[in-house]
Amino acid sequence: MTGYRPTAITERLTLLVLTSEREPALLVPTLERPDAEAAEGTSGLDILDWPDGADPYRVAGTLLPSEGEFGVSDSAWALHLLGLQDHLPKSRYRALTRSLPMLRAVKDANELGRLAAAGAAADRTYTEVIRLRFAGRRETEVAADLAALLRESGHEQVDFTVVGSGPNGANPHHEAGERVIQPGDAVVLDFGGLMYGYGSDTTRTVCVGAPAPEVRRVHDIVRGAQQAAFEAVRPGVTCQEIDRVARAFITEAGYGERFIHRTGHGIGVTTHEPPYMVEGEEQPLVPGMCFSIEPGVYLTGRFGVRIEDIVTVTDEGGRRFNNTDHALQIVE
Repeated sequence: MTGYRPTAITERLTLLVLTSEREPALLVPTLERPDAEAAEGTSGLDILDWPDGADPYRVAGTLLPSEGEFGVSDSAWALHLLGLQDHLPKSRYRALTRSLPMLRAVKDANELGRLAAAGAAADRTYTEVIRLRFAGRRETEVAADLAALLRESGHEQVDFTVVGSGPNGANPHHEAGERVIQPGDAVVLDFGGLMYGYGSDTTRTVCVGAPAPEVRRVHDIVRGAQQAAFEAVRPGVTCQEIDRVARAFITEAGYGERFIHRTGHGIGVTTHEPPYMVEGEEQPLVPGMCFSIEPGVYLTGRFGVRIEDIVTVTDEGGRRFNNTDHALQIVE
């Protein structure tokens, strides 16, 4: 909400205070104050700092009412909440699991521009990485290539570089390991990071040399499901309907039990945030919402296939921020 990202989330208290009784305030460790002051979006905040050795919860207690109910981020550390309770014993807390992220769910024109730029940079990364050799190299080596290319494309931060080759591709969140990529492997590439403070996240599945018939068949099914879900995007459609469209396509093709995750997640200043494309999520789509569409099929011990784009909702329907070819790419 402020554009300020602490160097690391640690035991040192960092607290944004928004109340009806005072101007917004940001409490940071003294060593973080220069970064907080330089961050985009903090110019209107009352920035306070506390040095190592001081009690930050005492300072925080002067910024908050002595009693009442406070909403907190669902990522707040218990350490910090307990510290606040010691100084504000009459305070109560509730998680802003949905309401806080939903404040960010609809992006303005500036945010859409940043997400589009991040998506285009991820596309350039994919275009470059598939020119490299895969066969005979470890997953970690290809992951390192992805990370370097993301930085070259303009990303200031690399968040993840999933390289799942052969049977490892059947684990949706596989971390690149020391497996040597073999001819005939399907390889899931899922990568992203931050650019201009906003996230990228895209997935393509490639094949090292000629694909086996089932690899091609499953890829065609996932590609069809992804396209069907994209075409369903329009204002007023609920998030769960997007999931249902993708899931029905894969189920009708005989692989429904192997589609083992939701169809998508929102994205913005964090990679995963509301809205979520999942059964039970009745939130209607609104122009300006941005989220992934990423159906997949995972055959344990054999291979996996996933295709993912970031899309935004417009008055006319969906618009992709990732535009590389969905066809099964053959790599060396």
